[in-house]
Amino acid sequence: MRVKFGFVAAGCVLLAGCTTRIEQTTTGGDPARGAAAIVRYGCGTCHTIGGISNARGLAGPPLTGIGSRIYVAGVLQNTPENLIRWIRHPKEVDEKTVMPDLGLSQEDATDIAAYLYTLK
Repeated sequence: MRVKFGFVAAGCVLLAGCTTRIEQTTTGGDPARGAAAIVRYGCGTCHTIGGISNARGLAGPPLTGIGSRIYVAGVLQNTPENLIRWIRHPKEVDEKTVMPDLGLSQEDATDIAAYLYTLK
């Protein structure tokens, strides 16, 4: 058991060093570009978003910890594909949502998802 535990502990240490790139690897996006896109599209008008100045909106749910949540929009499993789909076309997921379809490109939605996955 000692060998297995040592291997697991070493693996966790190695993975901990990779967390800064996990968002990019998971989504294919760039978190820095995602933060800029969040500001450009005005996401903070409706949402509170950690790390984004003036993102203190109260119309939508706070996005703090979204990277650790199980569901997106209360209906989709939290996967990169689903988060990107929700960001791009929220009305296709839930026709009653008040979240607008802002016409985001695939690249912008992917970058925004990469940023949101940094919020654990």
